[in-house]
Amino acid sequence: MKYSEAKLGRIFVIRLEDGEVLHEAVESFARREGIRSAALIVVGGADEGSRLVVGPQEGRARPVVPMTRELCNVYEVTGVGTIFPDEEGHPVLHMHVSCGRRGETTTGCVRTGVKVWEVMEIILWELMDCKATRRLDEKTGFKLLVP
Repeated sequence: MKYSEAKLGRIFVIRLEDGEVLHEAVESFARREGIRSAALIVVGGADEGSRLVVGPQEGRARPVVPMTRELCNVYEVTGVGTIFPDEEGHPVLHMHVSCGRRGETTTGCVRTGVKVWEVMEIILWELMDCKATRRLDEKTGFKLLVP
């Protein structure tokens, strides 16, 4: 286990609108507001054509080959995530959401493009005095959290 300490900063209540791409909108907002680190929750709708990373094709194989799933209709969404800066200091959202429709659920990472259907609501807690960053891990190819 690795860890660091942070303090609570500003709290934002955000509404994304129809057609916005979740990770792009959140990262743009973080840059605009000078947010380096944060924790957030989301609730709303994902539009048809949204894409999720739903796991690696082979659990321990290297290189990691991600599997994706495209939503074939509108889904309800709830999720949690974090923002930490990459090596260049840019805020990077890492968020997993569960998307449900008529008893079918898909869970995955939003990095490949979750489009807002009508509305998504976000509560974002800024983390201050936080030294954590995301660094490229050569072994996995992921930008891993370094607390």
